[in-house]
Amino acid sequence: MMIPTEPIGRIPRPVLLIEAVEQLGDHDHPSLELLYEEAISDTIQRFEATGSPVITDGEQRKYHNFWAYCVHGSKNTAPDGFRIPFTAGHVRRMPRLTEGPFRYKVRADSYLDVAKRYAKKPVKQAVISPSALSLMYPAENIEGYSREQFINDLLREHELEIRSCLAKAAHKVQIDFTEARLAIKLDPSGHLLNSFIALNNLALSRFSAEERQRLGVHTCPGRDLDSTHSADVDYAELLPGLFELRAGNFYIALAREKDRERVLKMIRKYLKPDQPAFVGVVSPIDPREETPEQVRDRILEAAKYIPLDQLGNHG
Repeated sequence: MMIPTEPIGRIPRPVLLIEAVEQLGDHDHPSLELLYEEAISDTIQRFEATGSPVITDGEQRKYHNFWAYCVHGSKNTAPDGFRIPFTAGHVRRMPRLTEGPFRYKVRADSYLDVAKRYAKKPVKQAVISPSALSLMYPAENIEGYSREQFINDLLREHELEIRSCLAKAAHKVQIDFTEARLAIKLDPSGHLLNSFIALNNLALSRFSAEERQRLGVHTCPGRDLDSTHSADVDYAELLPGLFELRAGNFYIALAREKDRERVLKMIRKYLKPDQPAFVGVVSPIDPREETPEQVRDRILEAAKYIPLDQLGNHG
């Protein structure tokens, strides 16, 4: 029996692209287009050479950050939004919405357009969750633009982005829900996490059961500069709510957990019969490269707890 596998996350960018962005001080400069195209083409070629049945573009174009790629550079935002603290001591910030209406400036289907020009295998596309973007609305109300109006606009933009990706034959659309464990760290009562799950379910309910089979939710402790924002949060606080999401697939970072078997037992407990679980078997921030035997053993370990017809793995 074949266990499905899918990739997750970014692929390191070419040095030439990094140096060019640093020199220009603008990752959206028109002169970078050729370098981006070359980076995407090279990523896809290398991905396909691994034999992976599904590939991505390595998120090469989400240069600024994957939380806010869709609104980066919008004129009605300011840079001093929600703070995301990392264990290395640095802080990333969400953009803050300054006035309505809320609109995406870039949709992820535009990345899919480029990837499909080079790909010979199915391509999946990652998008940011509505709950992450909801953090853009400030604590104080925006005059003339209520939070309710913002949420309606946010859900519409998110739905349009996903539908555009599905229409362009994305193998899967992966909704990045990296703020899930962070929500528990910020609010141990669970109210913030529950509000995130409710909002994401409002978005997922806009799709049919058949469409949701091509949608998945990815959760991880966040990664930036070789550190995380919520790895110290116990999965026991997240998993019961996570599997209440109406997604067709679940991608769960697992490789760096200190007690993987404990987490796998929890996944088995809360996983519903129609929910595939793709468990992470490699750690992107571990300087040691996993051996094929380590990856194999982690998959076999997961197979002890998750039914084979629901088990997948991701890198």
